[in-house]
Amino acid sequence: MPSDASVRWGWLKAMYIYTFFGAGGFGLGMLFFPGTIQSALRFPPQDPVVLGLYGSFLLASGLMAIPALRSPLKFAPLLLIQLVYKPIWLAVVAIPLFLKGQFPLYVVFISAVFLTYIIGNLIAIPFSYLFSKK
Repeated sequence: MPSDASVRWGWLKAMYIYTFFGAGGFGLGMLFFPGTIQSALRFPPQDPVVLGLYGSFLLASGLMAIPALRSPLKFAPLLLIQLVYKPIWLAVVAIPLFLKGQFPLYVVFISAVFLTYIIGNLIAIPFSYLFSKK
C-alpha cells in the first residue's frame, strides 16, 4: 500500500466494511426475503424484476467490498459509484417527495442511510490519488 498521507486508510476500510454489511446485507434481503424487507420498511408493491435488479446491485457491491479490504485503493471506484448514484437518487426521488410534504418511512430510511454513505465516502475516498496523473 502506498504511504500517501492523503489516504485515510481507516476510513477507506471502514467504508468497505459498511458496504459489505449494509449494502450486501440489504441486497441479500431484497433478493431472498423481499416480502420481509417490503413489510418491515412499508415498501409499496414492487415489480420483482426491479427489486431484484437493485438487490443484485447491492449484493454485488457488498461482495466487491471483500477484496477491497485487501487492496483498498484499487477498489476506490466502488465507493465513487456510491458517491455518484446516491445523491442523484436523493435529488431526483427523495427531495421532490419531501418538498411535497410526503415522508414515506422507506424513503426517509433510505435517505438517512444514503446520507451516511455520502458523508463517509466523502471522507474516505482519496480524491487526490484517484484523479492524479501518476
